[in-house]
Amino acid sequence: MSEVRINKFLASCGAASRREADKLVEEGRVTINGEIATTGSKVSEGDTVALNGKVIKPADDKVVLAYYKPVGVTVTEKDPHATKTIASEIKYPVRVTYAGRLDKDSEGLLLLTNDGDLIDAVMRGANMHDKEYIVKTDKKLDESFAVKMRSGIYLKELKATTRQCQVELLGPYTFSIILTQGLNRQIRRMCEALGYKVKSLKRIRVMNIKLNNLKPGEYRELVEEEKRELYRLAGLHE
Repeated sequence: MSEVRINKFLASCGAASRREADKLVEEGRVTINGEIATTGSKVSEGDTVALNGKVIKPADDKVVLAYYKPVGVTVTEKDPHATKTIASEIKYPVRVTYAGRLDKDSEGLLLLTNDGDLIDAVMRGANMHDKEYIVKTDKKLDESFAVKMRSGIYLKELKATTRQCQVELLGPYTFSIILTQGLNRQIRRMCEALGYKVKSLKRIRVMNIKLNNLKPGEYRELVEEEKRELYRLAGLHE
């Protein structure tokens, strides 16, 4: 292995995306040969890298899981204030982390993997990857709501206007929405901007991967065909 930056090394181990790896380094949670790593540190063959005191190594085989995240589970590796985290709920022989997020009050499909390149590809908003949700609101919906949601909504707190998206009314209080971006609490903020409150939010699809018959708390390994298609859509080679 030639010298690589510490964030790229952490991503190759499936510890985090490169952006999140930078945060881990800044927080002093990463060491190289017992010394605390700094932003820009490089790793060479033979170096020992540890995260939170545990030695980590690049993944030999790429694993991708589809996980039904229940309401109440926080999508984080470590949070002293969270009662349930991904790390505490998923017991898998290979270390995996999340490719994308769902807030604590939301449920549904979350992809987990040990491939940092896949994490980066899925989480990068510029890649325009589809994510589909079923949402229930506190007030009756009408077509004007759908038109406004589809067109894009200015979110004052984030100082951003959402991209155009697909919205379909499924019932008096229920709609589906397909996003190609992932702003913080985006759907909830969009609904609030129009005077609605989200009662429940479930993600049912990420790109070509569907939630299907998974139950809350369950996970499954992707079959080879859908895994191959996921990598193709992400612009990567397995």
